[in-house]
Amino acid sequence: MSYPEKVYFGESGEVSTVIRPENTPPELGERGDGIHYLATTQVTRGEFGLYRVMMKPGASGPGTHFHRTISESFYILGGTVRFYDGEKWVDAEQGDFLYVPQGGLHAFHNGSDAPAEMLLLFTPGAPREEYFERVAHVTAEERPAFLDEHDSYFL
Repeated sequence: MSYPEKVYFGESGEVSTVIRPENTPPELGERGDGIHYLATTQVTRGEFGLYRVMMKPGASGPGTHFHRTISESFYILGGTVRFYDGEKWVDAEQGDFLYVPQGGLHAFHNGSDAPAEMLLLFTPGAPREEYFERVAHVTAEERPAFLDEHDSYFL
């Protein structure tokens, strides 16, 4: 395996670091139950998308689904997140890491009576922000095309 192709061709580097303070409110939802857009695919030029997901006690999540073009990685920052790995449900706790490659069945929710928090990484980057912001408001007739557009295939 080798390094990817060069993306930057300058000779002296550039000032381009993005800093997001911890106290920045979530872009979607509210403190304690929302999604923070840490690194969108627009910011990373399509390399990845990184999100901080905060779930209140008993928060639901997506049902069993898979993606054809993107992988998902989850790192549990706190609490317990219940994950379906395609065969069984497992409790992921602080410090646990889960990787779901393209095609991998998965689902998750916070089934506990305590808050939970995790990092969610999509690779390569995809415009997931629109998915997060619109999925709850899509009509039944719009849903199939919306899910296909956002590489989400539910069972």
